[in-house]
Amino acid sequence: MTNELSTQQKSLRDATLDIERHVATGGWNGPIRMFALVRAQAALAKNPELANELPADVHAQSITDPAVLFSVEQEDLPPASSLEELLGQIIWPPEVDGAAISAERIVLPPSAEADIPEDDDEAMAFLQHHPQREDVRMVVAVLREGITWSVIRMRSHDSDNDVLSGENLVEGLTAALQATFDDTLR
Repeated sequence: MTNELSTQQKSLRDATLDIERHVATGGWNGPIRMFALVRAQAALAKNPELANELPADVHAQSITDPAVLFSVEQEDLPPASSLEELLGQIIWPPEVDGAAISAERIVLPPSAEADIPEDDDEAMAFLQHHPQREDVRMVVAVLREGITWSVIRMRSHDSDNDVLSGENLVEGLTAALQATFDDTLR
């Protein structure tokens, strides 16, 4: 049985894939990047001057689907020593419909995880030089109402056609990003 995606899920999937392709143009070993997501039609109705910022091949009149999302990269993220600390500092204004974050990580097969040293510097050296390491870029996106999407690109399969894409591929990061919309946690 195939589950058909809703219009909002398709829109979030497309925005997440677009963000990942955009981030991929910068190559590997990039910083954490964060994006606000806003519904294009509503944003253009409220701020018609945004039409001037659209890519040359996109015309404001062509955006007929109210679920289509714009992504707006957030510059000057607050300083943080970890991804969790960064997300703990983020609060979105009501006009932001969702958010996405891109982060790179090194992953090892479960069999190698027990050998990771406790010391942070030694652990990083261990990860950097492990023969079974895999560099991955994760882009996780959420909408304020709880819809999620994730994209994962592996350095060993560095092609737009080889990205993994699904509703909740990175549970912990998805939950942390969703929490940036929960005012009760602050």
